[in-house]
Amino acid sequence: MKRNGSIKSQISHEKKDKKLWRLIRKVACGTCFVLGTWLICTTITLVSASSQSVDALFVLGGSIQREIYVAREAKRYPNMPILISHGSLEPCIWLLFQREGTELQNVWLEDCANSTWENFYYGIPILQRWKVHKVKLITSSTHLPRAQWMAQILLGANGIWVEPDIIQEQGIPGNRESWQKTALDVTRSLLWAGFSQIIQPQCSKVKRLAEVDMQAWESRGFRCEHQGMLGRSGR
Repeated sequence: MKRNGSIKSQISHEKKDKKLWRLIRKVACGTCFVLGTWLICTTITLVSASSQSVDALFVLGGSIQREIYVAREAKRYPNMPILISHGSLEPCIWLLFQREGTELQNVWLEDCANSTWENFYYGIPILQRWKVHKVKLITSSTHLPRAQWMAQILLGANGIWVEPDIIQEQGIPGNRESWQKTALDVTRSLLWAGFSQIIQPQCSKVKRLAEVDMQAWESRGFRCEHQGMLGRSGR
């Protein structure tokens, strides 16, 4: 009797195991189907976007040289939105664009990011709200290849084609690139590429460049990077 009970128990466990494996296979197949469909749709979107004109300029903060460049570049794209992610102080950027005689209404400042990864973390939802399909990414040669790889992963995963616009830095760069840093950022970018399809981070520190209160900044004083050659630093 005990032997019969043991055999029945074993058969019962085997049936449960088979059901569990069938369920796992179904889930795995379903996940592969969803991912495959998403990859195909994203690829089609990117191929289509690659042949379109640029929709926006996206500046990664970290160097006033990038802002000097985009202030000049903006003259070529007077109606195009520009997003500067955690760049120089607001009044310094304002002075750069004023010096170039460039329109301020289309320039937006995002001040939530504190790293290159966060530039994309907070910047992508803004670009998506603007219905951007192709973006010109402005960064420095000292920011490569990490920034470009991250952009291609994160922006690409969200159907935005990246056109890098790389400028040369002057002097000693503020950031130090390393393969460890690149590996870490590329890894978390690959992970976030999936989560970013359902999670949309919101930055509460976004404003138009035209809304910068220069009078308030002048009253409390500010200092700009000397490479900007702005000739003023507030009080």
